[in-house]
Amino acid sequence: MTRPSLLRRRPPASDAADDPVTGTTPPAPLGERLATRLRQDDVLAQFARFVLVGGSTTVVYALLFVSLESMGYLGAHLIATAASTVLANEMHRRLTFHAEDRVGWFTAQWEAGGVTVIGLVATSVTLGWLDTTAAGEHVELQITSVVVVTAIIGLLRFVALRWIFRGPAVHEA
Repeated sequence: MTRPSLLRRRPPASDAADDPVTGTTPPAPLGERLATRLRQDDVLAQFARFVLVGGSTTVVYALLFVSLESMGYLGAHLIATAASTVLANEMHRRLTFHAEDRVGWFTAQWEAGGVTVIGLVATSVTLGWLDTTAAGEHVELQITSVVVVTAIIGLLRFVALRWIFRGPAVHEA
């Protein structure tokens, strides 16, 4: 013979005293929580936005590079780098660092562009080396090499933009 359970199960929407629980809301959807987290201004959120902007402008670079490849690797690289850099600098100014109130367009282009010149030299040297050592056309290898070098330079850019070129914060009164 089986004894009935001595443990009483309570309905999901009640507290220990069997009073209905009011005011409970289900957790926000993952996308909404992620968007809220990315809008914060701590270092981790800024770095995540920096990576997202960098990734999206790298896609722009790759599309331009492939479409301009008939000009030769160096011409395609220079034009694609210039266009994607201007786009990335503006997106970092507005989205990554929320600096549109304290840093103007030209200043952002100048400061971030200065760091980008190092990246341009590094990626150009890498592409030149690939062109002389790899036999045949290797667009995938070229783009992969540029992405790796750009990621390293991107980390340096983040440090420079986050801590070196950061202007004074605007405080609301």
